[in-house]
Amino acid sequence: MPEPLIPQRFLFRFAAPCRYREPIWTPQGTGLDETYRLAGLATLEGRRQSAEVRAGWSEAGLGFWVGVTGKRQKPWCRDSRPDDSDGLHVWIDTRDVHDVHRASRFCHRFVFLPVGAGASHTQPVAQWLPINRARAQPRAFSADSLQVRSKLQKGGYTLEAFIAAEALTGFDPREYPRLGFAYAVLDRELGEQTFGVGSPMPYQEDPSLWATLELVR
Repeated sequence: MPEPLIPQRFLFRFAAPCRYREPIWTPQGTGLDETYRLAGLATLEGRRQSAEVRAGWSEAGLGFWVGVTGKRQKPWCRDSRPDDSDGLHVWIDTRDVHDVHRASRFCHRFVFLPVGAGASHTQPVAQWLPINRARAQPRAFSADSLQVRSKLQKGGYTLEAFIAAEALTGFDPREYPRLGFAYAVLDRELGEQTFGVGSPMPYQEDPSLWATLELVR
């Protein structure tokens, strides 16, 4: 049976709770257990979930944990080719606006790869990336505002990532406790897993297609 031209998730607007954790980042990672797990919305379209994704927050920023299973090949990652690499891509709108189709300065895109940096491409990667067709860019931030840890294992990998508040223009959980949110776990072997709508919809550049994270205590 052919897939529908419009993904079923396009017909709904999803919101998911994102629970508080303090500290949200330590040298050992995020510490996000299963209670921080995000629902696997891809199953609504009968798609297989190859990754478990968890999210948490504090005033210091946002933390993510990803576990990918079912792989037969090692991840392919290059810090010079993030769009072609296996890993976690995250989009955040600190104003949760759903009636515009081009990113504002409150919209951000980040990529975290389990490997791909260093002379032997064995170190994890954390990068900010521009959003195509954006009307404005968020403020600049220091490189240590993004943190990442990863561990390769048989059949996949785990990855933990942190985005500091400094790297999120307009991040103010007290005044704006709802974030526009999208993620994609991309994998050359396993394909694309997204939270809200996926391809062929242009979620990579259109904030109106993003879901919502509700920052709750």
